[in-house]
Amino acid sequence: MRELFLLAKRSIDFFFDQVNVRDVELLLEAMLGCSGSIVLSGVGKSGLIAQKIAATLISTGTCARYLPCVDALHGDIGVVSPKDLFIAISKSGESEELLALIPFIEQRGAKTVALVSKIDSRLARKCSMNVLLPVDRELCPLDLAPTTSTQIQLILGDVLAVALMRAKKISVADFALNHPAGLLGKKITLKVKDVMLQGADVPFCYSTDRLVDVLHELSSKKCGSLIIVDENQRLQGIFTDGDLRRAIQSRGFSALETCIADVMTRAPKIVQAEQLAAEAMRVMEEDPARPVSVLPVVSDDRVVGVLRMHDILNQKVLK
Repeated sequence: MRELFLLAKRSIDFFFDQVNVRDVELLLEAMLGCSGSIVLSGVGKSGLIAQKIAATLISTGTCARYLPCVDALHGDIGVVSPKDLFIAISKSGESEELLALIPFIEQRGAKTVALVSKIDSRLARKCSMNVLLPVDRELCPLDLAPTTSTQIQLILGDVLAVALMRAKKISVADFALNHPAGLLGKKITLKVKDVMLQGADVPFCYSTDRLVDVLHELSSKKCGSLIIVDENQRLQGIFTDGDLRRAIQSRGFSALETCIADVMTRAPKIVQAEQLAAEAMRVMEEDPARPVSVLPVVSDDRVVGVLRMHDILNQKVLK
């Protein structure tokens, strides 16, 4: 396996060393200038790669579709318009199905691009634009099964998709619109307000309260903390189970008569109600030496809830 990994790396490095970046930049410009759809097609394994690239483009904010060659030749070519950019993917550039399709694509007014590993191929000559994907050999010991060639096709597709995202300044909010469901959807749409405890479930107290008088609030709300606020619900501090242990260790049981103001942590970390839950988790874990398991939730300078790490983990947004 080590030998095969080294061979695979060597082949991928060959591609990176030999690819003409300027040609790829020209393709990127054509994709950015496309007012219609990016239509991708291919045959066999290259067709599967074309399908994946189209799916990635769609999910990252670019209008794209995959068009199987055979289906196109039997009626589906009607989806292609003069505004589209048609990208044909083929290692050899000699796939008869693609070669047969290109004239009809051009008749419909769409610009054609060939992604090939043989620049003198018929497909490269037929298309109005081409990009060479250099391949020294397939990883397959017979140099036959598409392995290295499909890997570099996929690399190019992913790089183009990310370049388009950068150029279009796709934000997390934009990305979330295309991924409303599933684990990814949760990660980029689930907000603090969706999982926080609020109302009567929040263990509130005032800084003037005695510790002994709020122990029930500390234990019954099962947050492991008290959120200290003033009469206008503005945050004053936080008091945790750990603070309770430290207070008793240093002061003995007389600590129970102490005002919360004397033992609370002032200016604790907070999180906004509209923040993503995943962002809140990063706030909790930003200091590995002192991880935080509970955060007061603030909106318009008022405490509106409390967020527990346990509640975020239950949503599995970080898997």
